[in-house]
Amino acid sequence: MRDILPVIAPWYAAGLPFGLATVVATSRSAPRDPGAAMAVGPDDEVVGSVSGGCVEGAVFELAQEVVASGEARLETFGYSDEDAFAVGLTCGGEITLLVRPVTARSDPSFGEVAESVAAGRPVTVATVTGGPAPGGATLAVWPDRVAGTLGAAGLDLAVTADARGELALGATGLRHYGPHGERREDEVGVFLHSFAPPPRMLVFGAIDYAAAVARIGDFLGYRVTVCDARPVFATPKRFPEGVEVIADWPHRYLSGTDTDERTVICVLTHDPKFDVPLLEEALRRPAAYIGAMGSRRTHDERMRRLVEAGLGEGELARLRSPVGLDLGARTPEEVAVSVAAEIVALRWGGSGTPLTATSGAIHPRGAGASSTRR
Repeated sequence: MRDILPVIAPWYAAGLPFGLATVVATSRSAPRDPGAAMAVGPDDEVVGSVSGGCVEGAVFELAQEVVASGEARLETFGYSDEDAFAVGLTCGGEITLLVRPVTARSDPSFGEVAESVAAGRPVTVATVTGGPAPGGATLAVWPDRVAGTLGAAGLDLAVTADARGELALGATGLRHYGPHGERREDEVGVFLHSFAPPPRMLVFGAIDYAAAVARIGDFLGYRVTVCDARPVFATPKRFPEGVEVIADWPHRYLSGTDTDERTVICVLTHDPKFDVPLLEEALRRPAAYIGAMGSRRTHDERMRRLVEAGLGEGELARLRSPVGLDLGARTPEEVAVSVAAEIVALRWGGSGTPLTATSGAIHPRGAGASSTRR
């Protein structure tokens, strides 16, 4: 959804109606997670994807129909081995889509939501997927205000509270309520789509490896900062456009920087005068991933110094060192892939094992930020 907003926001601003299909629930090996979106706009222009190509043709027709009728629809697509030509998912999973028309009348806060997402301001969009509430009705929830309604004051209040909780976690998923927001009832389905600011990646040590890690971090959607105490190395021209470059002592910069449970910290200095005080600070604060570069010998010496500094077993267990997965990487770019692979595996609960050596679902449910729950 974040990716297609630059295309569909101008449609909305120009008063051109379009159909928006959003994945609201999945099961088994579904190809896309909740929040994936596809839009069909003026002159039948298509942007985005909900299944990687399996059901896009059918969704295209659905989007046209909802624009013509003005009514939202909830559709589920799964795998059918009885008819090879049936519209369905070849992967054997199942996706549920909410397909709704978007106009200034049906969704008056859409433009403001698009502006917030583009500016990196947090917002959650709650949309009715089914039940006695108006189908496709939306409520936009910011940390300090709301816009729109789901049709009942009690439902708006309950959803607002949950939306702000999901926004704090960066989570997206389907919830159920009673008609007036009752917590233990499930007549009304509401999809909470959180647009939290991009997570941060903090890279310490302005070396060639840092440039490669910063590049792949930006590709993965992180807001990347590179920090080094040596001004001769900490220069923007050595790093990709859009990467923030800071000349400061790493531990001092980190001590004045907010981190959260989504933050990635990569320590590439492999110099004890930099990385030991930096890791003392990093291992005592929230972060999703803390990795440090260095040889086995460097790692052993670093751990000894950290123990002497007073860090406990629980804190030290958070350190991924030597950094990255065993891919046999040699070049800075290959090492960056190794680091990125470890970050992704840790985020989603992957093992790093080749898929040819595993069995079962390739994309297991219940891991990571996206969730379907009541």
